Amino acid sequence: MSAFAGSDLDMVLRAGGIEHLVLTGIATGGVVLSTLRQAADLDFALTVLADGCLDDDPEVHRVLVGKVFPRQAGVLTVAEWAA
Repeated sequence: MSAFAGSDLDMVLRAGGIEHLVLTGIATGGVVLSTLRQAADLDFALTVLADGCLDDDPEVHRVLVGKVFPRQAGVLTVAEWAA
């Protein structure tokens, strides 16, 4: 489920000197979670835009952005990040 799975994304990002990723997505409990975990394991700095993510279960989204993601990423709103 991770954006890194089955791709050269890690190599492409590193070749471009990218060290910090900003994550958004429509499956907070799926692709966003999987990508965050793998990116953290690959030592990328991470930011998750809480209101740039969505899950079909609002409680899953709330727990992930409020309790799980902050352990490995900064969690901001889109407005906070844009400022």
